[in-house]
Amino acid sequence: MPLATRPHFNNNHKQNHKSSPSIKRYDKSHDGISTKFKATTPPSAPISTDEIGFKSGPSTNYFERKNRPIIKDKGPCARVELMISARTLADRDFFSKSDPVCIVEEMTTRYARDDSKNEFVEIGRTECIKNSLNPVWNKRITLDYYFESKQLLRFKIYDIDSESAKLSEHDFLGKCECELADIVAAPNGICVMKVFSCKDVPRQGGLLLVCAEELDEGQRDIAHFSLRGVALNSGGSFLRKCILNPNTFLEFYRLLCDGSRQMIYRTELARNTKNPEWKPFELRVNQLCKGDKGSDFLIECYDQREATGNHHLIGSTQTSLNALTSHQQNQLELIKTKKNKGVPLKVPKGILHFMDVQIRKEFTFLDFIASGLQLEFAVAVDLTASNGEISKSSSLHYVNSQYLNQYECAICAVLEICEHYNHSKMFETIGFGAKIPPAFTVSHMFPLRLNNFERSVEGIQGVLDAYRYAIVNTQLYGPTNFAPTIREFVHKCQQFPRDGTKYQVLLILTDGIITDMQNTIEALIEASHEPLSIIIIGIGKEDFKKMEFLDSDNRLLTYNGKVASRDIVQFVPFREFIGSAWGITPEEQAILKTLLGREVLAELPAQVCSFMKANSIVPLRSRAPSECAMKKPQIFSHKQLQINSRLGSLNSTVNPDQQQSGTSLQNLPPDIERFSESVIAKPPYPEF
Repeated sequence: MPLATRPHFNNNHKQNHKSSPSIKRYDKSHDGISTKFKATTPPSAPISTDEIGFKSGPSTNYFERKNRPIIKDKGPCARVELMISARTLADRDFFSKSDPVCIVEEMTTRYARDDSKNEFVEIGRTECIKNSLNPVWNKRITLDYYFESKQLLRFKIYDIDSESAKLSEHDFLGKCECELADIVAAPNGICVMKVFSCKDVPRQGGLLLVCAEELDEGQRDIAHFSLRGVALNSGGSFLRKCILNPNTFLEFYRLLCDGSRQMIYRTELARNTKNPEWKPFELRVNQLCKGDKGSDFLIECYDQREATGNHHLIGSTQTSLNALTSHQQNQLELIKTKKNKGVPLKVPKGILHFMDVQIRKEFTFLDFIASGLQLEFAVAVDLTASNGEISKSSSLHYVNSQYLNQYECAICAVLEICEHYNHSKMFETIGFGAKIPPAFTVSHMFPLRLNNFERSVEGIQGVLDAYRYAIVNTQLYGPTNFAPTIREFVHKCQQFPRDGTKYQVLLILTDGIITDMQNTIEALIEASHEPLSIIIIGIGKEDFKKMEFLDSDNRLLTYNGKVASRDIVQFVPFREFIGSAWGITPEEQAILKTLLGREVLAELPAQVCSFMKANSIVPLRSRAPSECAMKKPQIFSHKQLQINSRLGSLNSTVNPDQQQSGTSLQNLPPDIERFSESVIAKPPYPEF
């Protein structure tokens, strides 16, 4: 990402030094993040002006409004619909069964526009289903999906007893909470949650099943063109007609309702030929004809006159995608209108031959997730001496039991988002640049647990434990070499099946400029051909301008004639988000994780799709969109409930027509009980 577009701080810490309020308020109005925290310093933390980051201490409030980072909202990754159903809900009616409705709420991380406290906001509700403990709601809930952000959802179920719009006047049946990522990345496409029916002493009140389906909205159709010109006649003088060959290109225009036109695409220049063949290209159907394949669009053919620099119109034609794809028109005549004694005269100027026109669906990140794509994650940590002596509070690796250091905060920010997309919850942990036992020789790649046979750990806490173990049991040294680690994961990715089921993400945390830049560029070019993305976060106060070169948003990396096939690197300096030298307070963590996660992960879905497209990989299967919430309640009858193999035993055991009030989870088949435990089986989070 270019430096000019990155978040920027106006670090006026000297102006803040004289004021020492005990409580400061952080407001991120443009992206909806709002929280309060005490800007206090731990007793052991000295005020520092010459160490890492900015001046810290009780007189410094880094989160002053004028010092906040500016993060541009990149927009949602997709829009999704939630389909909801429930099983064995609690019965609150005496003479009939409950009449349930489901209220869906989202945490206001993206809705808040002031300094108010974060809270849940209703984003939709289902219809009421009469007399059912196993409702299958027909109404779908639509919301935006952001891969790079945590989106906490709450599902509240009520038994509707009257026409009142006040929920407090209806019986509360239970609630459950999860993140949207839990739903879109759920095994087999179905997120199963236990419903808890009491706030003080949570009691199980049934199961809630939620599916997510991505909305198409006509944005995913791509038209692929392969065409050539035949006997193009530029006209003009005898020399140009008979001897000189034209230099031709095409322009595609969308025709607007007011009679005007808008250029959509221009081909490359085909030089010195009357029978040019342009490179195949693709256009979005929505851009070309507003999604209407029957609407005409305009094609104009030009001759570029190099002597004058002018473009001479050879001819034009109109057609539609329906006509081209049905093979009604695969050869179109280019026509130029001339006036002969004031009368318009159409003159043929050659033929456009459409050798191939296809309309394909563009597969999205969620298409691959729904078909079983698992993202594998690895963390590589810089353990060089430039981080500082770990026993000193000025060290970037200084560990405090009450506060996260910058390395730990960066790890949590990325992995808390990414863990939802790996069902194993296993992460690889790598260190580099340290002397390791028993011989204490320098190693440029080693497991953080210092176990040569196993570098994977379970969960985010496992990563933090491995990191803390490594900084205590190794000797920080140097140099800072990236290439060995990158090449190791290139080799790993080369073993992946090319079927869209695995993709590797490597997170590298470093405090300085790398010392093997050329080798790293070579390794990155090699890595660009593999299912691999690399996130680099710069820790500390070093000048990381040279690292921007690796983040090739505007041009592809090249070295010794080799060119990267795509951009796979995202680099972000951590100092753009925090300047504290002694640590990051728990109150700051939520803000920093949100900001950092949004910045470093926003490009990952596009990088995954670019690899799949470049290698012609399509999703293995499509998720059945209505498996958990069809219109007909018979989805839960004997033959129609086929959610997945693990829920298959439910078909012959539970019949909604035979349910009695007070049915508990103990009456359900053990298979579905284990399945629900493995997904979401915990009481809702505390009230905010």
